[in-house]
Amino acid sequence: METKLLTPSTTMISTLNNVAEDTKFEDLSAILPSVNFLEANTSAITIEELTVNCVVPTWANQDLTISHQDFINTVHDAACNVFSGELINKPEIRVSHIVRGRIPSALGKRASELLESEKTQFYQRLAFAFTIPSIHETIDGQRLELCIGGVRNYNDLNLYRANRGAEKFSVFIGWRMNVCSNQVLTGQGAKIQLEVLSLHDLYKQVLELFYTFHPAQDIHLLQTLSQTRLTETQFAQIVGRMRLYQALPNRYQRSVPKLLITDSQINNVCRDFYADPNFGVKDNAISMFDFHNLLTEANKSSYIDSYLQRAVNATEVAVGINNALHGDSKYAWFLN
Repeated sequence: METKLLTPSTTMISTLNNVAEDTKFEDLSAILPSVNFLEANTSAITIEELTVNCVVPTWANQDLTISHQDFINTVHDAACNVFSGELINKPEIRVSHIVRGRIPSALGKRASELLESEKTQFYQRLAFAFTIPSIHETIDGQRLELCIGGVRNYNDLNLYRANRGAEKFSVFIGWRMNVCSNQVLTGQGAKIQLEVLSLHDLYKQVLELFYTFHPAQDIHLLQTLSQTRLTETQFAQIVGRMRLYQALPNRYQRSVPKLLITDSQINNVCRDFYADPNFGVKDNAISMFDFHNLLTEANKSSYIDSYLQRAVNATEVAVGINNALHGDSKYAWFLN
């Protein structure tokens, strides 16, 4: 096993704030993503395009918000600090929900008369991820690489407030399937909503996430999934229950473990059960590891603002159903 453990010492944790204060953030040169980790409803973009072509929204008092590119640079720099000496790829970036505007001197012009220099734009939603291929593991014949990334949605902020407020970000560390870019995330590797006032505060909290992440635990969990197999009948029972979940009365639904995957995504899981060459049915059965990958593959159709939550939920559901197959009662509803 080539997985590396991160064990924070008391001294290391106590110096996080000093590290954050002393860090100078580097600029990342632009590259295009080779494989999309988030396919639908988004567009690829580079650091250079974010920096040159997009404005940075402000609070009502004209204080700047943290820009998308600074968010990406901060997380990447934190990874370079923690995983010094490892091979760290540059970020793959996806954006959506463009907001177009114009400079003040062009307020009276028709849209068709605007010069390119008079137009402004920014993206409300952004997601990025990068892998550390020198930290990897193989499960069920599939290579997984350590993966880090983040999500940001300007809709989470009230930019009309009089004074600057806390800004919200999501950051994750987990694993990515090399063959298809499926994201494997657990709750211990994801901070769904970080609230920060500055880049240094963000940097500090990202370091804390990295130092408290235990990659070997995730690998053990995935190896456990690979040891359990679903028959075609069991698979049909589970996806049938998943389809019923959305129709449950609210009171009954609250008694069942949360399922965030949508009906259309469940349809994709059913299709890929037969069609996916990597994780589909083989000899009338699939492993729970493959079932989990069918869920994470379907999650690529999510919008940016729900992508991370559903990725974590996909792991929770796969692990819960796996436990139910071995006698645990919490997720038994999906089998009965």
